[in-house]
Amino acid sequence: MIRASRTLALGCLLLLTPAWALAGGNSLLIPATSRCALNSVPEELPAALTACEQAAKDGDSEAAYELGEFYYSGQRVAKDLPRAMHWFEQASLQGHPRAQHQLGMMFFRGEGVQPNNVQAFIVLKMAAVNGEEEALDSADQVSEQMPRDELEVATQVLGQIFRDYLFRLQSEDQSR
Repeated sequence: MIRASRTLALGCLLLLTPAWALAGGNSLLIPATSRCALNSVPEELPAALTACEQAAKDGDSEAAYELGEFYYSGQRVAKDLPRAMHWFEQASLQGHPRAQHQLGMMFFRGEGVQPNNVQAFIVLKMAAVNGEEEALDSADQVSEQMPRDELEVATQVLGQIFRDYLFRLQSEDQSR
């Protein structure tokens, strides 16, 4: 797929953002605003982790993403892929594009899970819709490795996700 056409397609989807933003918090495009401080001195790290976990549990998608990165990188603690995946999934479910990108690549590489190109492709496309530009190239990389039937399944699932989402938006608009 040519980058210009991908950008145009993504741009068309993003033109719908104002309608999605008016959806009362049910948007696929949810801005990440808050951060936690996991780069603290070693003595303060346990308290910083506790505070960050609480923020993530309270719905802070950026905190969940940062926890995922913290456990994925293995720089300050031993690398913990299951924990990293958990936090990336939490942030992804809230529309966090970098978390979706990282999660998609974990599915693609089989890091902490069995490799799953269909799931990787779907999550990477969602990351692209949410603004993670690198996810477009990553999704292309995954699609090149997928048999045609897997790509068709992934495309159908994505289509259904967007149809369901647009239907919910229309229903909410009609109920107002």
